[in-house]
Amino acid sequence: MNPWELLGKTKTPAGDEMALMLRSGEYVILASGKTLMSSRMHGSEEALAALGCGDARHLPHPVVLVGGLGMGFTLRATLDLLPRTATVVVAELVAGVVDWNRGPLGPLTEHPLRDQRVHVEVDDVNAVLRASQGRFDAVLLDIDNGPDAFTTEGNDWLYNDGGLATIRAALRGRGTVAVWSAFQDMKFEQRLRWAGFQVQTERVRARLSKGGPKHVIFCGTMTADAPPAGSTRRGRLEAARKL
Repeated sequence: MNPWELLGKTKTPAGDEMALMLRSGEYVILASGKTLMSSRMHGSEEALAALGCGDARHLPHPVVLVGGLGMGFTLRATLDLLPRTATVVVAELVAGVVDWNRGPLGPLTEHPLRDQRVHVEVDDVNAVLRASQGRFDAVLLDIDNGPDAFTTEGNDWLYNDGGLATIRAALRGRGTVAVWSAFQDMKFEQRLRWAGFQVQTERVRARLSKGGPKHVIFCGTMTADAPPAGSTRRGRLEAARKL
């Protein structure tokens, strides 16, 4: 068996080490020594784009946020779905990951960062969402192992009531949020509903071919009776007790 080749190292703003490795045509990104993603399993990332952009792809000038660049598979699939008039904002916390996509990872996905529709913001996706009220038609999140944050502990907030309210405020019209996860999470589904989303959950294969593990895509579409922006489940329950 061929040995792994180290192509690059970088660190998150919190100081955690990330590494890009290559062996026999397979690229792997490690986070703190754990496998975060592999180039051999990207079917679910493409499903994330397909489900999340189901409505946005039909708009004349859609604006989509891709939270987490990874190896570029979600971004590539998003660009393939959207019209030439689209704008795709990529929020990636780690500058080194952006560099890898401009370098050794670029050919995997036909260099999506070269597409003129793409605007990269090297920033926490939480900060991008907070600064983007009513900006996006779709928000695609692939930044952790799922709602139980794996990569960045601070991302726990994103999947709770406050984070979902912020996502809702960043969407416009019947906007959609799609979240990639390695596992099912019934509590997160319920939080999406409390936040005013119509929820669809899909189990999809990690690989494009048959076999292998399955991942989960949580897809929430804004409903007409969504609660006011800034409200939370706790706030609504407290208000109800006072009636």
